Amino acid sequence: MVDKVALAPCNGMSANGLVSRVAVGDCRKQNDDVISICMGSTSADIEGRNDEMLRKYPIVAVNGCPNTCVNKILENKGIDVSGTVAVNEVLKDYQVSAKDPFRLDDEAEECVRIITEELNKTIAELL
Repeated sequence: MVDKVALAPCNGMSANGLVSRVAVGDCRKQNDDVISICMGSTSADIEGRNDEMLRKYPIVAVNGCPNTCVNKILENKGIDVSGTVAVNEVLKDYQVSAKDPFRLDDEAEECVRIITEELNKTIAELL
């Protein structure tokens, strides 16, 4: 049994990337046993200074688009991913979509709510 789960959000400049980051932030506020990972720092860490921290807790990759950059970055660093939430895949079953990569409107906030629920399910499975 683990005591924390790490969420690794998309840092891309897409509307679903923003949804990913906000949903991860909301999950951190709702769950004391959740931390988040900065993918910019992870990508830039060519010396491997973050590797120990990245192996400490199970990681859930939260990808905004089909490019799955979060998974690829972690895999390239030899870090195992315990779960993946694909924002674009989850949202295709709903009648809402985010449209702006910089601001959340009411529809994008609904996307965040949906993804936060999905993340909470994934977190519960890992804890």
